[in-house]
Amino acid sequence: MDRGRWRSGLRPGEGSQVTKPTPGPVAPLVVTARGLTKTFSTRSGPVTALGGFDLDVADGEFVSILGPSGCGKTTTLSIIGGLVPASSGEVTVLGKRVTSPVTDTGIVFQRDLLLPWRTVLANVLLQGEIRRLPMAEQADRARALLQQVGLEGFENKLPQELSGGMRQRVAICRALVHNPPILLMDEPFGALDAMTRDQMNLDIQRVWHASRKTVLFVTHSIIEAVFLSDRVVVMSPRPGTVRADVAIDLPRPRQLAIREDAVFTRYTRHIREMFQQMGLLREEV
Repeated sequence: MDRGRWRSGLRPGEGSQVTKPTPGPVAPLVVTARGLTKTFSTRSGPVTALGGFDLDVADGEFVSILGPSGCGKTTTLSIIGGLVPASSGEVTVLGKRVTSPVTDTGIVFQRDLLLPWRTVLANVLLQGEIRRLPMAEQADRARALLQQVGLEGFENKLPQELSGGMRQRVAICRALVHNPPILLMDEPFGALDAMTRDQMNLDIQRVWHASRKTVLFVTHSIIEAVFLSDRVVVMSPRPGTVRADVAIDLPRPRQLAIREDAVFTRYTRHIREMFQQMGLLREEV
């Protein structure tokens, strides 16, 4: 894969164009994946989820992985985090080959997985306890993160006293409290209603903008991917491969109103047309 910046070629007044690389200086690579395949054994026989997946992610990038159900998005994220071994291929994270769970990451799943008997603050501090980090520093950082996502004053609440969006904010704080350089997010907003999801998009953008951590974000939503990302990696149907790598050249920070901008619309149309070409979207009357 060319390690230069990828540009979509979309400009005001222009139509969708095929992505193409533009050489130039980039930040150091923190995640690389080469030739990843994954085959699962099932009762009806082997199922190949990934069919040769390549990816480069530079330090500080926000990269979304976008594709249809069953294309291997979650499998890819799990392999990069060292939670699932690849059948073949290689992943390196921060210059080290991944052969076991990567400790220098924070992970956010679609379900918040909060412990119901622990308060909000205690749930966030769980990472620090497991890693045996200085708890006074962790508590200060936890409170700062909770304030950053609008949960100041909820430190002593239990999970069942929170809304779905609030619970997911706690999960994000828990993933960040030990200050990992990389954040892996697997459809974290998929179960939320539309308005809450919009707010979560703004929240995670604000957190990312403040920390500039490297983020790999799995989603089914084209609009969400374009809104949040520096790059959108479009996957093919199973067995998943990279169909396109689209650089999103929009100003930051982004407000929700940018989704009505002509250039934003061209990005979403460009990506949607890819899925139509793959036979995944059919407009029939």
